[in-house]
Amino acid sequence: MIPYGRQTTAHEELQALEQVLDSQWLTQGPKVAAFEEALAQFCNVKHGVAVANGTAALHIACLALGLGANDYLWTSPNSFVASANCGRYCGATVDFIDIDPETRNLSINSLQQKLLAAERNNQLPKVLVVVHFAGYPADMAAISQLSQQYDFKVIEDAAHALGSRRDDDRVGDCRYSDITTFSFHPVKTLTTGEGGMAVTNNPQLAQKLRSLRSHGIEKHEPTQGDISEDLEPWYYQQQTLGFNYRLTDLQAAIGLVQLSRLEEFISQRRSQAAIYNEAFKDLPLKLIKEANSIETAWHLYVIECIDEVARFKLYKRLRVQQIYAQVHYIPIHWQPYYQALGFQKGDYPQAEYYYQRALSLPLFPGMTAAEQQQVIAAVKEVLQ
Repeated sequence: MIPYGRQTTAHEELQALEQVLDSQWLTQGPKVAAFEEALAQFCNVKHGVAVANGTAALHIACLALGLGANDYLWTSPNSFVASANCGRYCGATVDFIDIDPETRNLSINSLQQKLLAAERNNQLPKVLVVVHFAGYPADMAAISQLSQQYDFKVIEDAAHALGSRRDDDRVGDCRYSDITTFSFHPVKTLTTGEGGMAVTNNPQLAQKLRSLRSHGIEKHEPTQGDISEDLEPWYYQQQTLGFNYRLTDLQAAIGLVQLSRLEEFISQRRSQAAIYNEAFKDLPLKLIKEANSIETAWHLYVIECIDEVARFKLYKRLRVQQIYAQVHYIPIHWQPYYQALGFQKGDYPQAEYYYQRALSLPLFPGMTAAEQQQVIAAVKEVLQ
């Protein structure tokens, strides 16, 4: 069976786990701090806050930015539901921006038009969650200009985009955003099993994120010789309503090993994407083409068939050959939960058009050349 994505691990991850098991720490300890520092350095950002998963990172990012019950959060309908759910967790009203059919990220033009209308109705968003779909970096410079003009905060949902670049800016440097979040699920560019991280250049936001991931508790950690009569070393205070969203040292140890191989993982993904592009260039498919300023980490390799019938025919043929392609994503506003909030099919036509034709093909560092050629042959058998 060839899945659409899969983790790539080696003996080094097992050795790292054994070292943690032999140490004094299993939960949140020195490996977590080391992982945060290493990933922040990789992204060229000042602060990293590791959490239990990517959804948790989005949730506390919204809370750290003050999102609440009377606020609006906007995001792309072409994403996993977590990109919108994070706003609902905070009690905010969620709305969507249709996508650019060429990049599959939110459309800058649609965002501009929606902001103009929202300003007239006094319903501007407090937070915009920008999804870097499949690893293709969104135009953050343009979004940043709009955020300054209309006074909203920006979260980059970079669950797909660790290692991606635009104009020499690495996704995660927060040059044009307040917070960037990552996911370390097994199919992502880097895995810790489950896990995530929020990164920021703002020290106040970083402190809020750290507090929110750990029950909202702040504790003074005395140094040697710091204990005095008026300081109780066990004393802690819950300052706000936080959550148990901590990452463990076991997970962070895996993450550190994975991070040391990240450039290799990305190189393999980019090489596989190039092989697909060349193999499929003459087929009746729409492929994403990188602009000259873009370097995509290729979390997903998504093709677009000419219609739903062709997509389903190809999907079934791949399954017969034990090739497990996937569809990313059913538009969020089509989900029953969001339909109950008033959204309808037809609200975001570009996202819907894309969804009805999209299919994600297997792409991951552990995929062999023979496996990739098996996928290519199966696609050509149906479409050529």
